Amino acid sequence: MAAIGDDRQHRAGRVAAIAPPARVDAERTLGRIDSYPYRHRIRDVMRAPAKFVLPDTPISDVLALLMNEGISSLFVRPAQSDLEYPRASATGIVTERDVLRAVASHGGAALAMPVEQLMSKPLEAIPADAFVYRAIGRMSRLKVRHLGVVDEEGGVIGALSARDLLRLRASEAVTLGDEIDAAQDVHALAAAWAKLPQVAASLLAEDVSARDVAAVISRELGALTRQAAIIAEARMRSAGAGGPACPYAVAVLGSAGRGESLLAMDQDNALVFAEGAPDGPADKWFAQLGAHIADILHEVGVPYCQGGVMAKNPQWRGSLATWRERVGDWIGRSNPQDLLSVDIFFDMRPVHGDGRLCTELWSGAFDAARGQVGFAKLLGEAAGAVESGLGLFGRFKTDRGRIDLKKAGLFGIVTAARVLAIRHHVVERSTPARLAGIEALGLGAESDLGALIEAQATFLDLLLAQQIVDIESGMAPTNAVAVKRLSARDRDRLRVALEAVRHVDDLTQSLLFRG
Repeated sequence: MAAIGDDRQHRAGRVAAIAPPARVDAERTLGRIDSYPYRHRIRDVMRAPAKFVLPDTPISDVLALLMNEGISSLFVRPAQSDLEYPRASATGIVTERDVLRAVASHGGAALAMPVEQLMSKPLEAIPADAFVYRAIGRMSRLKVRHLGVVDEEGGVIGALSARDLLRLRASEAVTLGDEIDAAQDVHALAAAWAKLPQVAASLLAEDVSARDVAAVISRELGALTRQAAIIAEARMRSAGAGGPACPYAVAVLGSAGRGESLLAMDQDNALVFAEGAPDGPADKWFAQLGAHIADILHEVGVPYCQGGVMAKNPQWRGSLATWRERVGDWIGRSNPQDLLSVDIFFDMRPVHGDGRLCTELWSGAFDAARGQVGFAKLLGEAAGAVESGLGLFGRFKTDRGRIDLKKAGLFGIVTAARVLAIRHHVVERSTPARLAGIEALGLGAESDLGALIEAQATFLDLLLAQQIVDIESGMAPTNAVAVKRLSARDRDRLRVALEAVRHVDDLTQSLLFRG
């Protein structure tokens, strides 16, 4: 683990400057893009609930269902499965085109055929929380017109068709996400990732809020981590290390887990596997996997975590039992120095493997910490006090003309929201959702909590705009904003936002002991 000062800087989002790849000219060819696919998630446009038939259903019944429901596809659930939402890997799909082809080939006899003779399997699927542009890219690459939609645990909960997307206009930039998913080696992964800054710039030019752009960046960082894990596992198999001995999941933590990542980032990830003792055979295999993942991400352009929050390190991987013991140990600690970096565990979001391992662990940790005022208080103390960005007479505190808005602004809001969510059992990941949950419990004044939500939006807007300017100037993105380049309106917004976080520590202490 890094020294205390370095660790706090890491968790405030400060990373060492890294020379940016020579990518800007190529990125400019992407141009401006339609923002709708980046504003809306699959759950906003999918058809739900998913419609299923059994494998032995006659095509005549399938055709009747398609017509009566006014849909263009049906899913075929496994005959022996008792899951309400079967996994995509065990599910098939039959479309109206499949039926028409069968009738054209076999005539009326096709109507008596069981659907399993026509279905395609496994079902190509996309997460409900993914953005619409991901579906457009996936359909384009696979040359399909239908996708299943899955929940966080991989269960099929809805359907998405090309018809659902007809109203959307999008340029080639929407293929970014699917290029990440399709990358089979580090070179292809890096080429796809290199498009991200210009996509972010184009979205801002389309007046998409930085909060929404941050959500896109976060989802793609999760996708990048997932693909790094896939490539890493392939490397290990090729080297003779074999495959995993049990189910496992890789998760992102911190801003990527909260959906709040910007362009100055490093790695924050963890690994949960079903069973195995620390330093046992399974743990050693997963240690190698974590090391490969970290190396791949670093090579692609997401640097190693300065605070050591990576699955290759023993404190950030383990079996479900090991993690539960670890969480219990955290809650029983009495020294804030023992809890450095622990807070971002509560931002955990699964991105690869058996997501149920992570969601069960994550929600269980919230349950274990419920009402534990001392633990929440220690987490806040471990994070450190907020450093005000305002001096005398409301002047900005700058260093060489810049103000670090992670350290002076975002960090305090994120920490307060997380600590209060843990204390009051608001089981959410994003900072706005956590603050809104606290308000819904009647614990804080709407004006105070609303001001923090608005302040976070301001910090994100100004930071992302500055990062894009810096990248286009050939500089590495940081978390510091040049005050002189801000308009008078943005300076006023910044001053109001910094004023809102001036007393966030006092607000946090007050709300910790309510309820």
